[in-house]
Amino acid sequence: MAALLQSKKAFGARALLLYPSGLDFIAAFFGCLYAGIIAVPVYPPRGKQRMTRVQAIASDAQATFALSTTSVINNSAQIIKQEAELTTLEWIATNDINNDLAEDWFFPKINHNSLALLQYTSGTTGKPKGVMVSHGNLQHNSDLIYKSFEHTANSRGVIWLPLYHDMGLIGGVLQPVYGNCSVTLMSPESFLQKPFRWLKAISDYQATTSGGPNFAYELCIEKITPEQRQQLDLSSWEVAFNGAEPIRAETIEKFTTTFAKCGFKRSAFYPCYGMAETTLIVSGGLKAAPPVIRYVQDQALKQNLIVDATAETENSKAIVGVGHSTPNQKIAIVDSESLTQCPDGQVGEIWIAGSSVTIGYWNKPDETQQIFHAQLQDTKEWPYLCTGDLGFLLNGELFVTGRLKDMMIIRGQNYYPQDIELTVQKSHPALRPHYGAAFSTEIARIEQLVIVQEVKRTYLGKLNTLEMFKAIRQAISEEHQLQVYAIALLKTATIPKTSSNKIQRQACRTGFLNGNLDIVGEWTVNLEQIGLQELQEQIQNSDINHSEKLPLTETEIQSWLIYHLASYLKIPPDEINIQEPFTAYGLDSAVSVTITGELAKWIGCELAITLFWEYPNIEGLAQYLAKECQL
Repeated sequence: MAALLQSKKAFGARALLLYPSGLDFIAAFFGCLYAGIIAVPVYPPRGKQRMTRVQAIASDAQATFALSTTSVINNSAQIIKQEAELTTLEWIATNDINNDLAEDWFFPKINHNSLALLQYTSGTTGKPKGVMVSHGNLQHNSDLIYKSFEHTANSRGVIWLPLYHDMGLIGGVLQPVYGNCSVTLMSPESFLQKPFRWLKAISDYQATTSGGPNFAYELCIEKITPEQRQQLDLSSWEVAFNGAEPIRAETIEKFTTTFAKCGFKRSAFYPCYGMAETTLIVSGGLKAAPPVIRYVQDQALKQNLIVDATAETENSKAIVGVGHSTPNQKIAIVDSESLTQCPDGQVGEIWIAGSSVTIGYWNKPDETQQIFHAQLQDTKEWPYLCTGDLGFLLNGELFVTGRLKDMMIIRGQNYYPQDIELTVQKSHPALRPHYGAAFSTEIARIEQLVIVQEVKRTYLGKLNTLEMFKAIRQAISEEHQLQVYAIALLKTATIPKTSSNKIQRQACRTGFLNGNLDIVGEWTVNLEQIGLQELQEQIQNSDINHSEKLPLTETEIQSWLIYHLASYLKIPPDEINIQEPFTAYGLDSAVSVTITGELAKWIGCELAITLFWEYPNIEGLAQYLAKECQL
């Protein structure tokens, strides 16, 4: 692969890597490194999804090549032809490359500072930001992970994280290569379909290192049955890393209790902190030490003040420490006004310095200067990376308390509110442009998306709120693969703003939680209103084993889909129209993959993870399944 790319005489060019997680991606990534080509990992759209983000990244990176498989290229052929940013790329199906080309390979002229990849991790859809990661960054951070996790050549990993994401790529692919240890990989979809597969793989392969964002542990608590737990031996698990999104103390305790009889040890939990701008890891604890949890007063914390409390104190909040700074890196907590270091126990912005801090953002010199070259005004030390995260240090332990800015982290993925707000405002003519807010809030230990949006004055007397709620949920599902928890439609000119007319998202969030916004229409998911017990009974009745009753009819499949969608999306079954697209109900990508796994088990037939995108409503999907899966 490297020899083929070298034959193109394009040293230093950018190549998009459009692969599902798997060996094809890994080969392509190393092929780029071996050729002196800058890799740009991007996940290909599922089914008939639009390639909006791929187009934006291709344009920003000024990519020359797009590497993928024959099947992905063929499936995307129509979309590629329609988009100028994609037609100008040279598309290469890497599964068709002749192995004999390897004889022509020569070592590329690269060094410590040469760019290895662009990691597109943040920035709005219209202005994506590619983090410039050098070969030196990869080597330094791989060494930090190796030492922090106390890996040896005998370490064994199990990784399900997406390989286009920094945690999956650097932690799951580069770490075992760097450390000369083994790893077993599974796709994110395999995990989401059946979370049991993750822990079963740890058990079967006696893995010592594995992990993911907090939501992954929550899924295991929720989805893995007592009967399945009896099949697990988790005694080999030494490092259960938890990062990429806020870490919940309740999750740590509940997971430990749930899987204690499987041999899981609480001390295995390894809360850590990192980001693409620092290649990956910034801080982590000692391998054998239990997680550090502190209790503080919740109301004080909301004002960025740290007041000690206990678990028994009323309105206390548990904060999980994310370890000490890794070797050869420095963490500073900085007052955002004076740009001086804060004392221990005081909340400020988290700044990072060290060799894992990346070069900056591709073709964005002003943002790179502002974010990657900050200077402390008291010590004059520089350059520091401004993370945008808030936190405090106590005896060297870092505690992350929130975000300085408005970016949301849901299921370990970053979402910028302005992207979602624009999607909402385009979804229905009654919604007022530039007068909405998207934010997340924690509901039952899970970050959920909330929309607050003004209505145009001319529509106030004739609101069709049901139509508007449906339009908003569908647009967000289609564009961002997210499910909405709540929508609040506001009276014209009432949304909280600054004196310079900027939307105050935090004030919107506070107003929503306190119930003091001027609301003209409101929708919130609520299973209690639809009879949870009755719905569960209907689900149990629909879960008939395929072998007991053949063949399944379209009507039976439709009923199964209706009741399971109602349960996952928290809407009454009678609100579901079999001819409406799934996106009309706010179906997100994680839920669709999970339901596909359950549906496959019920029918007794292997199903593609793109099923809900290929057959976008219940009627079409049921017709397909009744015809194709009755064996």
